[in-house]
Amino acid sequence: MSRRPLVLYDNYTRTLREFEPLRPASIGLYTCGPTVYDYQHIGNYRTFLFEDVLKRVLEWNGYRVEHVMNVTDVGHLVSDADTGEDKMEKGARRTGRSAWEIAELYTGAFLEDIQRLNFEAPTVLCRATDHIREQIEFIADIEKNGFTYRTSDGIYFDTSKQPDYGYLARLDRAGLDAGHRVDLGEKRGATDFALWKFSPPGEKRQMEWESPWGRGFPGWHIECSAMAQKYLGDFFDIHCGGEDHIAVHHTNEIAQTEARVGTRLANFWMHGYFLLCNDAKMAKSAGEFLRIQALIDRGYDPLAYRYLCLTAHYRSQLNFTWDALDAAVTALDRMRNGVFQLGEPGEVDASYLERFTAEINDDLNVPRALALAWEVLRGGLPDATRKATLLAFDRDEAANAIEHAAQSLGIPLAVVRDSYSDERADYAAHLMLVRPDQFVAWAGDEVPGDVAALLRKVTGTE
Repeated sequence: MSRRPLVLYDNYTRTLREFEPLRPASIGLYTCGPTVYDYQHIGNYRTFLFEDVLKRVLEWNGYRVEHVMNVTDVGHLVSDADTGEDKMEKGARRTGRSAWEIAELYTGAFLEDIQRLNFEAPTVLCRATDHIREQIEFIADIEKNGFTYRTSDGIYFDTSKQPDYGYLARLDRAGLDAGHRVDLGEKRGATDFALWKFSPPGEKRQMEWESPWGRGFPGWHIECSAMAQKYLGDFFDIHCGGEDHIAVHHTNEIAQTEARVGTRLANFWMHGYFLLCNDAKMAKSAGEFLRIQALIDRGYDPLAYRYLCLTAHYRSQLNFTWDALDAAVTALDRMRNGVFQLGEPGEVDASYLERFTAEINDDLNVPRALALAWEVLRGGLPDATRKATLLAFDRDEAANAIEHAAQSLGIPLAVVRDSYSDERADYAAHLMLVRPDQFVAWAGDEVPGDVAALLRKVTGTE
């Protein structure tokens, strides 16, 4: 297959750049994961979806991706200005559970949701609380290099020691300092940030650890620098997050890593833009937000939400409405049914495959790639060619189809994933989804018996 160069937008240089791996064949990708003090909302998942698409495009281009995602289960204060309480402690009080219990609860819910949305799992899922030692060592090195100072409530990073601090966000540091002089407290500058926060005197927190500076907990930003460096090295290929990470979190990650090892951590810095609801950013702090489970409770397929997100480029904001989701449901059903009706696949059309690669390699232009898929589906190519070409566009299409159908019948997805073959999966899925009575008759007495044997039988893998 002819390959068009992969071009990605790098927020550090503010340019579209041709992607070249730092190491042959293998890509280091770090994505900022969930803060597990509550359920994730559908706006969070739009960012995670952009990262899933990026990973798939890298794989499409033949790279092996080492994907590291963090779970923030301590240290994220309610204010980016390092004030207020830890979100985990606040969430524990809200639910009447311990901070450790809600971390486990909401991490599990997150993992369930990304499976529902058909995300590829990260290679490494690392929790902040499992890497306290690495964070303390990181802070100690920053301190040794002269970039910290102590206040009554913690150890802070002195951003004045870095002339290029804030370059990622193009921050006006002088203006920020001038506007915050009256409320800095013990901080020396408005952009200085906490590396380690002390536990309040006479108070025992649910999450606290001993350190060279006193008992306390790590600041939010240090976990990503420490864990990214541990698993991917001092300088790796791509770091991702939401557009809200640019000005503070990712800016501070870069500062910490430059102070420790002299690199900006990642070669590319990429960011997904917000999902809006009624033209406003969706946020858990607002008190009301939509979860994936809420969509399911209303009868929506989570993959319809995935489809909706794919209709807008990741560097443009997307306004969520129920009408837009309904339109996505209709489009996805038409696409599924249209593909099912094409019969057995034949040979892939090479010219369309080349055009598809050109679209996704143009800074992940999935909306244009989707338009191309519709062009193929509605076009004049032979049915078998259209079927093969569309399945080639989505290498997971056969798996997605049978999993979607099996889920509608209550068949465990773990069994399905171990049982299907690409050649027969689309036909089995069509029967299961459209004519379950025929499917049951075809499978005979094995419904609802040995599901694993059933799936092997109907998908031709026995």
